[in-house]
Amino acid sequence: MRDISISVVSHLQGRLVKMLLADIEKFCKACSIELILTLNLHEELEFSPDSFSFPVRVVRNARAQGFATNHNQAFAHATGSVFCVVNPDIRLNDDPFPALLTCLQLSAVGVVAPVVTGENGALEDSARHFPTPFKILCKFFGGCSGGDYIVKDEIIFPDWVGGMFMLFPRRVFETLRGFDQRYFLYYEDVDLCARLGLHGYKVALCPDARVIHQARRDSHRQVKYLKWHLTSMLRFFCSASFLKIFCLRLLRKYPTGAT
Repeated sequence: MRDISISVVSHLQGRLVKMLLADIEKFCKACSIELILTLNLHEELEFSPDSFSFPVRVVRNARAQGFATNHNQAFAHATGSVFCVVNPDIRLNDDPFPALLTCLQLSAVGVVAPVVTGENGALEDSARHFPTPFKILCKFFGGCSGGDYIVKDEIIFPDWVGGMFMLFPRRVFETLRGFDQRYFLYYEDVDLCARLGLHGYKVALCPDARVIHQARRDSHRQVKYLKWHLTSMLRFFCSASFLKIFCLRLLRKYPTGAT
């Protein structure tokens, strides 16, 4: 059994995957790692999976699947005691895993994430309060700006963390049956963090671990991405998890997390 199973899904992103794997090879030697690489679209890799010191298993999809299905499928192949979801456009400057594993050992933590910065070093808003229809409208009209949490030296327990880098104890991911596959893209991370909270687990942001996100958002301007986003948003707002949390917060019985 490995310490950490890393799931990466490529959408014709072989070049980014190659750089990510090179970073893992260079910096992440403290833990025993395996990586499950899912090729969601047909592509020929620019590298050999056997050229790394850690095992790389390649899964080729016959047809494109959603974020949730791909990572749940990877989990079925995983042997690690910890399951890590990482986007191909993540880069490393050092090893984030020792600090993340330390945070994961805290009582009742069900998922932990690193602090995410852009290529220019600016903090990304990767830890947030749960979305609400009011907050969505506020952001749409420019009334709500800035991050929901202030990142300092202490661990933060936000409502949810972004799916570009999430680390779960294997038993927790298995108990919650992973991501909800009814979401094709967007809000899978929000939904899972909501279900974690309702099961008594905490979501943690670890300030001692940092990664770089080389985000490319051109595709998000396409109509199909907007459709997926709106569909997922409505699914979440109509979900039992959101309604339970909304009611519990009205009754002040659901924690709001550290700010």
